[in-house]
Amino acid sequence: MPWGYAAAAVGGLLAANSQKNAAESAASAQTQSAQAGIDEQRRQFDAIQKLLSPYVSAGTGAIGAQQNLIGLGGPQAQQQAIGALQTSPQFQALQQQGTNAILQNASATGGLRGGNTQAALAQFQPQLLSQLIQQQYENLGGISRLGQSSAAGVGNAGLQTGTNVANLLGQQGQAQAGSALAAGRANSQLINSLTGAFGQYFGSKF
Repeated sequence: MPWGYAAAAVGGLLAANSQKNAAESAASAQTQSAQAGIDEQRRQFDAIQKLLSPYVSAGTGAIGAQQNLIGLGGPQAQQQAIGALQTSPQFQALQQQGTNAILQNASATGGLRGGNTQAALAQFQPQLLSQLIQQQYENLGGISRLGQSSAAGVGNAGLQTGTNVANLLGQQGQAQAGSALAAGRANSQLINSLTGAFGQYFGSKF
């Protein structure tokens, strides 16, 4: 075969190989970049989840405490929740202060031993306990709402992370598909180049 035809064949081979290598390098770079993005997305989600975890846990506990206070956790749990309020330092202090105030007022008005004073003392403790139960429920409600919003934040972050990761995985697939197509085109060009060179060579013989 004359050197011109051989050179054409070799040139086609080198060009095709160069195209394949370039396509593979580009695909590898894009795949690595997408993987780095996936890793960072997951790292950020883990950080958000860790950051909000205490609030989610607190909200979950607050919901359980609310349910116990209103009896949804069963009569025994409700009794324990109310009993804990009755024996709490807050209740004991308020009860002592309220009792002293009633007695001092009765003493000042000369009705210390009167029926009104005894009725006021009898009514005071149940009213105080009822107010504390309501206050406790509202306080727990604030914590449970905080937990709910934190859980929603984690959920939204998870959805966004899933969407971003899916997009990056799609980019990886596109890069790999593009590399395969480029390699196919390079192989096709190589075959055409070799076929053309041999065709020209043998055509010149006849």
